[in-house]
Amino acid sequence: MFKALLSASLLLLAGSVWAQATPVGLWKTIDDETKQEKSHVRISESNGVLTGKIEKIVDPTKLDSKCVKCSDERKDQPILGMVIFKGPKQDAKDKAIWEGGEILDPSKGKSYRMRLRVLEDGKKLEMRGYIAFLHRDQEWIRAE
Repeated sequence: MFKALLSASLLLLAGSVWAQATPVGLWKTIDDETKQEKSHVRISESNGVLTGKIEKIVDPTKLDSKCVKCSDERKDQPILGMVIFKGPKQDAKDKAIWEGGEILDPSKGKSYRMRLRVLEDGKKLEMRGYIAFLHRDQEWIRAE
């Protein structure tokens, strides 16, 4: 009986650790310059592919902002509710990394190739946008 209870407990614990080691969930983005919370992005997964959507804009003066610098179908669309990335898939060797796809910087209207890395057992996320060898990293914090 004790062995069965111990095994069940270990399986539940392993499942909860794995659940937090995924980028799926709600994340607080941090402004590069001010280091203040900027927005919340909801990351979801469908068929092994991630998508990120802006769910909240923290600054109340920017709630009605539109992507005026975008050049694709998102041009002049509201940033709140906008899908800012899609396409990354989990790396076959390093399960903490998700690569592929593109991320949009709505303030600049530019898209970059992207890579996500889950850190600190899923409490933080390293978001990297890059062109060739030039890159910019942001650290996002799990909101839920």
